[in-house]
This record gives sequence, structure tokens and C-alpha cells, in this order.
Amino acid sequence: MPLVMSEFRANGLFKNTHFSTIYSAKIRQVKGVHQERERVTLPDGDFVDIDWSYTLSRKRTQKVALLFHGLEGNAQRTYMLAMAKLLIRNGYDVAAVNFRGCSGSDNLLYRSYHSGETDDMRFIIQMIAEKDLYNEIFLYGVSLGGNALLKYAGEKKGIPSQVKAIATVGVPADLKASLEQLNYSENWVYRTSFLVDLRGKYRKKMVKYPELMTSEVYATIKTLKDFDDVYTAPAHGFKNALDYYEKASSFELLPEIELPTLILNAKNDSFLHGDCYPYEHATSSNDLFLETPDHGGHVGFYKRGEFYYSEQRTLDFFEEKTP
Repeated sequence: MPLVMSEFRANGLFKNTHFSTIYSAKIRQVKGVHQERERVTLPDGDFVDIDWSYTLSRKRTQKVALLFHGLEGNAQRTYMLAMAKLLIRNGYDVAAVNFRGCSGSDNLLYRSYHSGETDDMRFIIQMIAEKDLYNEIFLYGVSLGGNALLKYAGEKKGIPSQVKAIATVGVPADLKASLEQLNYSENWVYRTSFLVDLRGKYRKKMVKYPELMTSEVYATIKTLKDFDDVYTAPAHGFKNALDYYEKASSFELLPEIELPTLILNAKNDSFLHGDCYPYEHATSSNDLFLETPDHGGHVGFYKRGEFYYSEQRTLDFFEEKTP
């Protein structure tokens, strides 16, 4: 049932997937968002940093939105700042979560974060719920963060009653299909950028864990799959990269979701393919709302004005689904 007819229409150069993606990631600017950092100690002794922004309303709000970024992103990425800015203007406090090792400070352990990591997410959401400051909690995830959020929702392990709705954008719900898409020659700039960042993090960790990470292994990392084979999988309990892609993907868990959940994936997203567009799951669900406009690239839903379509759509979805 919830297949959503999108109202988004791209114009001019923004119909081009690469222009909309790169402009949005590298050229767009968002200013005026004040963030206050809170360091949270996790159950295993590691930490994550949360960058808080507070509503511009003079009244204490009962609503908070938690934002989760994409691969090698952070709370200062433009898509995080813009979403935070729109939400605080509309009466929400915002907790922009940096995954382990993504806040500018190296995390403490050999492990870090990955596309299917939900334990840290679950801990943070529960922690904020238990503060008893907010009656309504909303969750927003972009790309990798969106996949993790959908997996969290589908696992249905201890979701606080305050959680009212979830919105996700540019979600690689099938990680293997997403990798296959990124491996197309036309997408070399994206996979190369990710690989440079990930190899850099591997080199830094080599200093701390010489018994687990060596220069010989580092030299073998030529592709994203190589990185997942030699680091992501062993560091997080998977057999290999393919085992990681299978178990960390949210696709199989989508039918289990029982919260109002939006997936906004552009049909021309260079990061997505195949089951990243879960039409059958959405058709048979009362809670999964799938919107697939023709254009938008990867998180590049530009429209004239201060905020993107994806940001306004998220706010509208949260407001519509508030009891």
C-alpha cells in the first residue's frame, strides 16, 4: 500500500545524478547551526560523540530527533546540518550522532562502525529515552545510517515507546547490490573517495594494533570489498565481506517494521541498485512508505530555497505521523 507518488521534480543540471550528488556534498553550504558536544561512553568502554542543537522556540520542547550520517560522514556534513536547522526551527531538539571514530577523534577499540551496527544506535536511543525529557523521539538516517536505522526498526529489540517515526534517505538496503552499483566505471569518483578515507583510517589503526593490522595487508586494499574483507568483517564478527553484506543489509528485515517509516531513494541514485528499491515490501506493508522520484542522485534533492526536498519531506512525515 504505502508506495508514495513523489512530488519532487528536479530542474536543469540537477536532473544529472552526478551533478546533484556532488553539488550537494561538496558545494552546498549550511550555516548558523550551533552544536554542543556530548561524549557518551558505550557499554564496551568505547565512546561516541553526539552534537546537540536545541530548538529556537522559547518553550521547552517535548520532541527530539536523532540524526545518523552516512559512510565516513559526521554530524557536520551538510545534509546533517540542514536537517538539524529545519528541525530546530520547527520545535525539535536535535541529537546528531557521530558513529565511532567519525567525530574527529579516533575511537578506542579495534572495531569501529559499519552499515548494520545497531547495538550502539539502540544504546543511544534508549539512553535518550530514559532521560525522560522527551515524549516524542524521531529518527533520521542517511545512506549507511539509514540502512542501520531500518535494520534497528526491523529487529524490534527494545524500541522505546517514545519513538514515533523514522525517515531515511538514499538507503543501500541491499549492501551487495549497492557495492555492485558503485563498481560501475561511471561511479569511480565515489568509490575512490570512500577508499581513500577508509585506507587512511586503517593506517591510523595500524599504529595501535600492529598484531592485527599490517602494512602488508594494507597494501592489498585496492577496492571497497578488499577493505571489508580485511577489516570490516573480522573487526565486527563477520566471516568475510559477503557475509557482512548479507547480515548487515536491512532488506530482509523491512517486513518486520511496525513504525511509520519513510524511505526516500531516487531512481537515479548512483549508490543504489536492485533491492535497494524494496517495492514489494512497501506494497505489502502498512508502515513502510517508499518514495522513489526519478531524480535526486545520492542525497541531492535540490529545490530552490534554503532546504532540500528531502529535508522538508522528512519534517512533513514526522508531523504527519505524530499522534
